Amino acid sequence: MERARFLRKGDVAVTVAVPSDHESQRLFGVRLARHGLQAVWLEVVNDGREPLWLDLVQLAPNYYTPLEAANVVRFALGKRLIAFGLLGWLFLPLLPLLPLKLLSARAANRRLCEFLRTVGFPTRAMLAGKTVKGFVFTPADEGTKRIEVRLLGRSARIDFSFTVEVPGLTLSHAVPVTDSCEDFDQASFQRWLLAQPRCTTNAHKTLEGDPLNLVMVGERADIQECLSAWDETESLTISTAWKTAKAFLLESQYRYSPVSPLYFRGHIQDLALQRARLSLNQRLHLRLWATSARFDGKPVWIGQVSRDIGVRLTAKTWNLTTHRIDPDVDEARNYVLDDLLAAGRVSRFGFVPGVEAASIGSPRHNLTGDPYLTDGFRAVAVLAGARTAPTLFSW
Repeated sequence: MERARFLRKGDVAVTVAVPSDHESQRLFGVRLARHGLQAVWLEVVNDGREPLWLDLVQLAPNYYTPLEAANVVRFALGKRLIAFGLLGWLFLPLLPLLPLKLLSARAANRRLCEFLRTVGFPTRAMLAGKTVKGFVFTPADEGTKRIEVRLLGRSARIDFSFTVEVPGLTLSHAVPVTDSCEDFDQASFQRWLLAQPRCTTNAHKTLEGDPLNLVMVGERADIQECLSAWDETESLTISTAWKTAKAFLLESQYRYSPVSPLYFRGHIQDLALQRARLSLNQRLHLRLWATSARFDGKPVWIGQVSRDIGVRLTAKTWNLTTHRIDPDVDEARNYVLDDLLAAGRVSRFGFVPGVEAASIGSPRHNLTGDPYLTDGFRAVAVLAGARTAPTLFSW
């Protein structure tokens, strides 16, 4: 509840909170995320004069009922025995205890069903002057979770949007920019954009990497809310490396797979997001760096985005493999801009030179040797705190 988010609109107040996987174990006795589930705590205070109805499909199109969630996470002895495989022979001396284990598992599953049913959010109208609270069981998200709460009344619809922190991901923390902030007007902002490097670099600034083809203006929370369908990336550890290798070999999805470090003015990326397909080998990945610049009173982020379309061997990485990017990096840049516009939170946008063009006949290459083509422009988007109609920069 220390991470809970609270919003009030008129006579209605909503509080949401999301337990981590370990917290769910303390709450429910099982780790929901291991089964692809996540509990969302929801409290609605209806101080109005008419009943309200919660649109559960808006909150989570693939939500689980409490009994359905209990069935997903229930103790299944048969699955445990299969998971042990040959090691199961070691437990043959305990075979006489098997009936007791079956009985205790059955009793535990009954208690779990009853408990989840009791703590689940009630599926009935919320009467005027009442407070209704409980858990809604949804598909699991890590890092941050976007929650849309829609309440329907006789005369109006009330929408609440939340972005809630969910602990659990192993995130890297880059060294923050400590330069003094510069707040630009439009003319000086344009000059600043033109003066930025065209590409990322390696740690020693001796080699150029992918182009810096994107600029966002807004708070970190605004970026994550506008790109709510994107996932944060985990830092590279033994655990995440193993999960990445497993997803690569099985051609399965790993939504939070680490990305390799790139550098802007000697700093590793401050925020890395990705939008993966069903296979780890195909994804969009976006790196953003916080800068010392501000425009319209908001922080300026410069970034790099490209689209992974496969995997190839290379001698330039420690694991001898790398993702192969789509050479048309402008397409990935435009995809992110379209995604931001679709969120309805872009107040101004446009394009400025600065990347320097690279043609089919004379492509440039990133740090792992992949060629790329670009028209030489970087996209710029200024994010607003609420929905607004976008306008083009007059550059």
